[in-house]
Amino acid sequence: MTVFETEIISQRRAVIIAGIAMFVMAGCAAFTVGFVNSSLIVKGDANATASNIFNSLALFRGGIFGWLVILVSDIIVSWALYSFLKQVDNSMALLGAWFRLIYCAILGSAILNLVYVLLIVSGDGTLAMQSAQLNAQVMLFIDAFNKMWSFGLIVFGLHLLVIGKLVLKSGFIPKILGILLLIAAMSYIIVHLLHVFFPQVEHMTVILENILSLPMALGELLFGIWLLVKGGRTAKAATH
Repeated sequence: MTVFETEIISQRRAVIIAGIAMFVMAGCAAFTVGFVNSSLIVKGDANATASNIFNSLALFRGGIFGWLVILVSDIIVSWALYSFLKQVDNSMALLGAWFRLIYCAILGSAILNLVYVLLIVSGDGTLAMQSAQLNAQVMLFIDAFNKMWSFGLIVFGLHLLVIGKLVLKSGFIPKILGILLLIAAMSYIIVHLLHVFFPQVEHMTVILENILSLPMALGELLFGIWLLVKGGRTAKAATH
């Protein structure tokens, strides 16, 4: 087997891993954000939120586990995309990987806030349900998780910006995927800059996020499909 063929096999394995990890993340996100959060968290109502979590501790623990799976999957994707895209531009691919790893560090710190909530409501459930102060602490940690995650998504947007540019530069990945990734990147950056630094326009930010939610998801989703179906089957042609 030639070195060229070995490199193709290595790249193919990397992109399959990346594609699978992306879809694992998508499924876990649908569960944690789409189901757990919407079922348990009542925005602006600390008492109702604490009560919901206390009465559904197994579901809340499942949500934390889902976030842990997302975190590990993100780290795997960071490695796999670097392994695949370093053939286009090693320095840019490394920068993209570092942006995603920084996002992972922020996300990991944010998840600790959910662990603190679990400690509060499971340490002495009766007391927690009777104390407005403890309920307020629960809401504070949940808000801290959301703000920290939102801050991390700004960095994640920078990661997508680099990946989109690498896709456009590659010459062997469809340019439409690069364009969609750049649109997703700018959407993440704009929306979460507003979330973190301009809370006074939160109502407008939510409307904007609803509008941009499709392009924010579409770029990575289609890129993940391409990686699973086509990625790594041919190596980048050598330039002279």
